[in-house]
Amino acid sequence: MNIHEYQAKELFEKFGVPTPNGEVANTAEEARKIAESISSNLYAVKSQVHAGGRGKGTFKNGYQGGVQIVKTPQEVEEAAAQMIGQVLVTHQTGEEGKLVSKVMVADAVDIEKEYYLAILMDRENSCPVIVASTEGGMNIEDVAEKTPELIHNELIHPLLGLQPYEVRKLCKKLGLSGDNAKGFAKLLKSLMKLFLECDCSMVEINPLVTTPSGEVLALDAKFDFDDNALYRHPEIAELHDPTEEDPREVEAAKYDLNYIGLDGNIACLVNGAGLAMATMDIIKHTGGEPANFLDVGGGATEEQVTNAFKIICSDPNVQGILVNIFGGIMDCDVIAKGIVGASKQVKLEVPLVVRLEGNNVAAGKETLKNSGVDLIAADDLADAARKVVAAIS
Repeated sequence: MNIHEYQAKELFEKFGVPTPNGEVANTAEEARKIAESISSNLYAVKSQVHAGGRGKGTFKNGYQGGVQIVKTPQEVEEAAAQMIGQVLVTHQTGEEGKLVSKVMVADAVDIEKEYYLAILMDRENSCPVIVASTEGGMNIEDVAEKTPELIHNELIHPLLGLQPYEVRKLCKKLGLSGDNAKGFAKLLKSLMKLFLECDCSMVEINPLVTTPSGEVLALDAKFDFDDNALYRHPEIAELHDPTEEDPREVEAAKYDLNYIGLDGNIACLVNGAGLAMATMDIIKHTGGEPANFLDVGGGATEEQVTNAFKIICSDPNVQGILVNIFGGIMDCDVIAKGIVGASKQVKLEVPLVVRLEGNNVAAGKETLKNSGVDLIAADDLADAARKVVAAIS
């Protein structure tokens, strides 16, 4: 689960991670009032969407930049009016962009130097890793691609936690000394505490900045939380904003379906994440493009299959559907009945290829054969992939 920048700022304040003054506004008038209360020489007006690259983004109304630095409360109001209610397009949103419904107004501090800092889980080493660079800002992706030696990693022992010598190593690599080093050490300790106590899978600060007065501040933040641990953090779960997600993914979650939309035209309905990945791979290998990842789980019901079909068919790019089921716990006949019922409910108009194998497969195939539904049966996964690609060619 992701959260907005203003929500991240609230978490920072709770855990003692230093960040500039600022609040969220739902209207341009609210934005002006917040600016007046901050009383700064410079203000940052920042669109609140779940996407990076906001500063370089473009609104569909022609306004340039989802992050604006302005001088007066009146200019804050004018910038907010151009953003709120408009669609922002960045390199991470795709051409459709994201609707901006809120902005954050913050004190635009005097920046001496920008850095990049993140804590995330290193799956290979089964521990947190700190990632830091002297090249923070909007072009961190270019740094990773062109000058990866400027990005430094520090693995953190899962039992010992963050050690003082590890902080000193990072300070040396980042060129921090004196008050800046002390401020960085304090911030990093608070950030690690936040990361662990809130069951985060990633906390990213870009940029982390130093100021001429010796402060070290988090100017921007992105969070990702372990969904499996959210039951321990109801206060964080309440921060979820479903309007920032693919509506198909939101709908799928209602029925305990694991769905991720992709850019292809062949929809997949599979039981099991590993089998779903293999199905997507073989579609690609056969010359097709998967339109989604959809795992109905090991014990899907007829209702879940029906709703899965409805979600798949809501994607206008889908030109064919591949159902690949291996029945272990799952009864293939239950899936077959779900396929039949769903096909009739949604009035399926695209080719449907079905491969069933495993528990009660004979009954499942018989149900499909006698259903009257126009479908293409496949003997194995490779055969299914070839047939669905051929059917849409």
